[in-house]
Amino acid sequence: MKIAFVGKGGSGKTTLSSLFIRHLAAEGAPVVAVDADINQHLGAALGLDDSEAAALPPMGEHLRLIKDYLRGSNPRIASADTMIKTTPPGEGSRLLRVQEDNPVYDACARPVELDGGTVRLMVTGPFTDADLGVACYHSKTGAVELCLNHLVDGPGEYVVVDMTAGSDSFASGMFTRFDMTFLVAEPTRKGVSVYRQYKEYARDFGVALKVVGNKVQGPDDLDFLRAEVGDDLLVTVGHSDWVRAMEKGRPPRFAALEESNRLALRTLREAADATYERRDRERYTRQMVHFHLKNAQSWGNERTGADLAAQVDPGFVLGESVTAEA
Repeated sequence: MKIAFVGKGGSGKTTLSSLFIRHLAAEGAPVVAVDADINQHLGAALGLDDSEAAALPPMGEHLRLIKDYLRGSNPRIASADTMIKTTPPGEGSRLLRVQEDNPVYDACARPVELDGGTVRLMVTGPFTDADLGVACYHSKTGAVELCLNHLVDGPGEYVVVDMTAGSDSFASGMFTRFDMTFLVAEPTRKGVSVYRQYKEYARDFGVALKVVGNKVQGPDDLDFLRAEVGDDLLVTVGHSDWVRAMEKGRPPRFAALEESNRLALRTLREAADATYERRDRERYTRQMVHFHLKNAQSWGNERTGADLAAQVDPGFVLGESVTAEA
């Protein structure tokens, strides 16, 4: 299952995504975790110290390798130089799977040991001074989007992405790449404003969206969220001594997490798992193509000097039955 955590800055989305990743690992589920946020805090939330987090290899620095690998022998893609972040797979493309070893994971993923299991962690890399004036942050997430376009996952497998804050995700088509999007919202006007933006943008694309109320301190907070987001409110999370200890760098064993919060995480997993049977693989592929053609026309063709519409394989549908090139 492909799962995104979104929300405004400071909402607690990185904390919630890290708790969910820990929950999955504790239950023995295979997980690929991706930090696609500009602030790059997921590694620390998963227990890495500053030096370990700084040593994680940015996916953007390995974009050429990623393109070369995913291109495979796809005859519609003349070279890796003509691949952009939205390039869709087709016959001959190499695909990524959650439970495998491949050159992309070797270069970009690092194992993180958690209570009960190990997850693969990948990061986009931070926004640096070198990016100022020459690139926007969305170029950093291009490697993530390209990998998601070529990733095949089945039931019981999880790709969890901590997305950039606010509604920046809608600057590309990456927001359609997920089976479930969890929007973390505080019980404030600012907290629910991002929800309204997501709800509006996602409506036309059939994006599954559920709200996780965070920092909920009482019935008044709960009533506020229910009034603002209605049936989209899935679960709420309150104060956590375990999280406070984790933020100080001294997390107890994960089994010591409060029972109410453990139940909340279980609810998140059940909601994500329930989307599997509703997967529309043809729509997923069609949306991938839609954003690729949009990007090709607006800037891709000019930048690469190629007709990127020709990369679309009209008979290809991404799904578990597709066999990746060896």
